[in-house]
Amino acid sequence: MDKEEIRAKLLKEIDKTEKLIVEYRELTKPVEPDVAIGRISRMDAINNKSVIEVSLRKAKEKLKNLQRVFSQLNTKDFGLCLSCKKPIPLGRILIRPESLYCMNCAR
Repeated sequence: MDKEEIRAKLLKEIDKTEKLIVEYRELTKPVEPDVAIGRISRMDAINNKSVIEVSLRKAKEKLKNLQRVFSQLNTKDFGLCLSCKKPIPLGRILIRPESLYCMNCAR
């Protein structure tokens, strides 16, 4: 697989993650107290909001890593583990393009 294919995959994943972040931001807006929903429904909405906020933080972190990997695409550091400096296997890059570490260092 050449760098152009990896570049296309990274751009697709960046776009997908940016859209997900927009969706999560919309879903994490405050639950208005004047909205007439039952007490149980309000607690459920607050709980769901908390879960989505965690997903939003993870999506932002993923986007940051994707952008970092994308910026390294045409450098000598592309595909090298940040910790041990060994090559990250191509399979890992294809499955998790935001990976900054090889399997051994990611544990």
